[in-house]
Amino acid sequence: MKGDYMNTDLRITGIMSGIDTESIIESLMEAERIKVERVKQDRQLVIWRQEMYNDINKSFANFILNTRKLFGLTTVAPSGAFLPNSYEKLNWVKKATSSDPSLVTVSSTSGAYDGSYSVRVKQLAEGVSMVSSREIGGKDEEGKLKTVAELLGEGAPDEISFEINGKTVTISTDYTLQQVARTINLTEDIGVRATYDASIDRFFLQTRGTGEEAQLQIKTEKSKEEPINEAARAFFQKLNLKVSYHGYVDSAQNLKKGRHPNDTTENDGRLIIGARYAGQNAIIDFNGAENIESSSNTITISGVTLNLLGVNEEDKPVTITVSTDVDAVFEKISEFINEYNKLVDKVNDLLTEKRYYDYKPLTDAQKEEMDEKEIELWEERAKSGLLRNDDILQRTMQNVRASLYKKFDGVFKLITEIGITTEEYSIGSAGGRLVIKDEERLRQAIANDVEGVMELLFKEKTEDYEGGLVTRIYDNLIAGMEDIIKKSGTGDNANLYRNVKSTILLDFVTEYGSISLLDKSISEYNRRIDDLNNILIDRENYYYKKFAALETALSRMNAQSMWLMQQFSNY
Repeated sequence: MKGDYMNTDLRITGIMSGIDTESIIESLMEAERIKVERVKQDRQLVIWRQEMYNDINKSFANFILNTRKLFGLTTVAPSGAFLPNSYEKLNWVKKATSSDPSLVTVSSTSGAYDGSYSVRVKQLAEGVSMVSSREIGGKDEEGKLKTVAELLGEGAPDEISFEINGKTVTISTDYTLQQVARTINLTEDIGVRATYDASIDRFFLQTRGTGEEAQLQIKTEKSKEEPINEAARAFFQKLNLKVSYHGYVDSAQNLKKGRHPNDTTENDGRLIIGARYAGQNAIIDFNGAENIESSSNTITISGVTLNLLGVNEEDKPVTITVSTDVDAVFEKISEFINEYNKLVDKVNDLLTEKRYYDYKPLTDAQKEEMDEKEIELWEERAKSGLLRNDDILQRTMQNVRASLYKKFDGVFKLITEIGITTEEYSIGSAGGRLVIKDEERLRQAIANDVEGVMELLFKEKTEDYEGGLVTRIYDNLIAGMEDIIKKSGTGDNANLYRNVKSTILLDFVTEYGSISLLDKSISEYNRRIDDLNNILIDRENYYYKKFAALETALSRMNAQSMWLMQQFSNY
């Protein structure tokens, strides 16, 4: 039997009559099945339309996400809007150079002012480091790592506890020095990094940060009243740690520069248990501003980021030059427009695509009579024009185009003032493409007032202002995406859409119960098909009953005929 329905009754027909009952009923059912096939074809058109909606919605989402990435504006609000003044932090708008990259390297954001800046590095930021001044003896003659107990010798306890920066560290004396380092590193908020290099038999401790707040203190007793932990003290003596630092913190928490008061010439920089060692801040003079301090060797001032690598002499400052990167900005704008135009072309193709009404979705029987290429070409025609003049797509693109003609806040009021316009409408096209009509004018606008260009492109939306060009395009596309989701659902792209706007599915879930209008339509078609299939089964059973009754009648007639013949034969 053809179709989705199946009648599993076993029948033996035509025995008495010799009539090909199966063929007759099959012919009768063909006309009945046409109704089911028509509904299936209508359902298939809805399924294709849903797939096309999901495909264009995916294109909207990818355009937004890819161009955000292009601009470096991937962090947005839950609404999908740019964060306030985020365009001032773009790193491709300005270019910065250093007269001596061996001492200072530099980068800048769009918020930096063009010009030259003088930099003198007086002091680099450093942390505190400790390193074994000689071999520890952490390996035996065969090169196997010794345990802490083996290092300490006879009488070593089962475990040792000590404090680093106020955090208690407890180690088993069965540990090797590599395991000791791992235990220290796994201690939460300890602020130091420990390493044991077996190849040179040295132990290292280093603050994770730099600057005066980067401090390192080792204690083997919690207070003066508690007895000294001799095993812990002996352990650190075995490590032979020598300290590289630039200050210490006294009991009143004041940073003192230079050597610790307990240091002696005999001590020669070796670790003093209980002393709190501190690093040093970086200090620079920047364009007349003296003694600017930073805990890091990376310093950002007014959008200019300095990476300090060395100290320079007072009479040999490093010159930093910041200027607008006209080519980079022009290329970013051009690339955005190209991607936008590709999207517009795709939508316009859907809106103007010819509809071939004579090409219906193929039935299973029709597909059996065609090869794959024929099916592909047929379905290409059958799908054509399913979104022709679609109201959602038309409304979305009309809103995008209308927003481009509205005035902007800032120095530039219209996109035409920076050499950008929309392509003229032509027959067979829905229009809306952006065109850089005057490249020189755009380059001059970038060179003369790049801040104004950035505002025209990226300024965020407010209650009284629709935002910049890119903001408007995104907002209208997102609104269109939400309409399409309500119409056709999310397909497999829910997470993709949430990346565009984290709350994009809120209305779809709360108002629609995550069931789109086309999903409901498909469900209704499925119900109708099930009902029609049940009718087909009933109809088929009806025909078989009729023919069975005919067989019964013929059988009775045959029996009566035989009886009459027998009666006549007796005379």
